[in-house]
Amino acid sequence: MTLHKKLFSELTVDELYELLRVRSEVFVVEQDCVYQDMDGDDQASVHLWLTEGDKVVALCRVCPAGTHMQEVSVGRVITTERGKGYGKKMMLEGIKTAREHFGAKRIDIEAQEYARGFYEQVGFRQSSEPFILDGIPHIRMSWTSEDWA
Repeated sequence: MTLHKKLFSELTVDELYELLRVRSEVFVVEQDCVYQDMDGDDQASVHLWLTEGDKVVALCRVCPAGTHMQEVSVGRVITTERGKGYGKKMMLEGIKTAREHFGAKRIDIEAQEYARGFYEQVGFRQSSEPFILDGIPHIRMSWTSEDWA
């Protein structure tokens, strides 16, 4: 398994295409959710992904404060092979990147409500009431460095 971490400007055309293809495959096709994936936040974000051989098995992006959310955020979290720990590895790397690259002491996410337990395993706590985003129930969750000092 190989971890890749790049700023948007460092991505090759083929890498960008593959990350967007996987995001579309999971969020648009698999979850049957029509939404605007390319939202203008990718250009300011750090992109992380795991590969097994040449196949992307997990990915996420870390957005600086003031882009996707008011605080630094981790989003577009995907695993293409479930039950192998790739999602947890992605989130831990996302937290590490948020702290190292953006100096984050707090990280916010918009989590699909059903995945609350998964995000709690890596230190996030629910910080909002449920809400609908792109037709899917979500909650905001926050991670703080004080909780994990």
